[in-house]
Amino acid sequence: MNRIDQIVQLVERGDIERALPLISKAKKEANDDEKYMLADYLFSFGMLEEARAIVEELVQRYPDEGELFIFLAEIYTELEEDEKALAILTDIDEEDPLFLRACLLLADLYQIQGLEEVSEQKLLKAYEKAPNEPIIEFALAELYFATGQYGKSISFYKKVLERETTVAGTFIPERLAEALSLLGEFEQALPYYEQTIEKKMDSHTLFGYGFTAFQAEYYQTAIEKLTQLKELDRDYVPLYLYLAKAYEHEGDVTKSYEIAKEGLLVDEWNKELLFYAGKIALKLGNEEEAETYLQKAVDIDLGYVEALVALASVWMHQERYEDVVRCLQYAIDQGEYDPQLEWYLARAKHKLEMYSDALNHYQEAYTFFKNDVSFLEEYGYFLIEEGDRERAKAMFAQIVRLDPANTEAAQMLLQLEE
Repeated sequence: MNRIDQIVQLVERGDIERALPLISKAKKEANDDEKYMLADYLFSFGMLEEARAIVEELVQRYPDEGELFIFLAEIYTELEEDEKALAILTDIDEEDPLFLRACLLLADLYQIQGLEEVSEQKLLKAYEKAPNEPIIEFALAELYFATGQYGKSISFYKKVLERETTVAGTFIPERLAEALSLLGEFEQALPYYEQTIEKKMDSHTLFGYGFTAFQAEYYQTAIEKLTQLKELDRDYVPLYLYLAKAYEHEGDVTKSYEIAKEGLLVDEWNKELLFYAGKIALKLGNEEEAETYLQKAVDIDLGYVEALVALASVWMHQERYEDVVRCLQYAIDQGEYDPQLEWYLARAKHKLEMYSDALNHYQEAYTFFKNDVSFLEEYGYFLIEEGDRERAKAMFAQIVRLDPANTEAAQMLLQLEE
């Protein structure tokens, strides 16, 4: 066994203490080809300083060997010595055979520094020189994917897929599936997820497939994939919400409720699952359990307006108007705001005969609900009770404009005009 192989074996076993003296000895005694090979191994094992020392020595000895400079730039990049890497890479001429690799490395550096536009320029320059090179197309696709430009990324991923299915360890159909899903092209994403699932069946891919099928309204497919994920990894919390929703869409509300509760056994503090369980409990007519779930969701996040509104709805149905006022007023006092809270406060304070306060809340809510027939009816009848027939007339006139077939509102408007 030669000394390079011996060093590699020791490093692979994690026996760095025994490897270091051998590395030091190899630096002095090995020939230049062995040194380059050793530096390459050390770099791949993350022993960057050791690789750097060898390559810097080789660069001094072979100043015209561009491959060494590219290698040194890669090492500097990994060591986060960006200025040194940039100095090497920007010095490479466009006509140099190494120019494309330099562009790729520069693009990575600029992206790390947050200079996405400069990174894009470097890659487009490389693409201009080599328009059919999959690694450059892939680099552009990855840049656009990372910066949320999914339409552009899809275009380049498809170009790559014409020649390669895997680049730099990335399975291209999987990237296409993710990009299409993120762009909202759910149905188009599904065949790519199918290709991906044939190659690997991991939690991330199964969830992506199930979520995308749900968004595309293929609920049976969503149920199938998310159930597979549950069997593979019961602790993958996000699956439960969409699996429960898929069963609800398929009309199996009881199963939906079971799945939501199963998810809460895995993560009892998941506010979205708590809210959803509360909603489904209401559908099943179980107000007591619904209140428990919704109250816990609100306790976790007072600003969770949907849960606040749902909880207030339960209390309104139970005629617990003091609880509605206490909870919603506290939320507003803490800086949480939503027009729906104003509407519920108006209704609750009306029931509690706090008429002046109720009027203020109705007025606040009107700005947001002036095209909502249910709100206008409620507000109109409240104004009639308060003796404000003129403003009540305006509410019912607005209802008739919005819904000419609303005979009750039309009749009320006639009475008010008389």
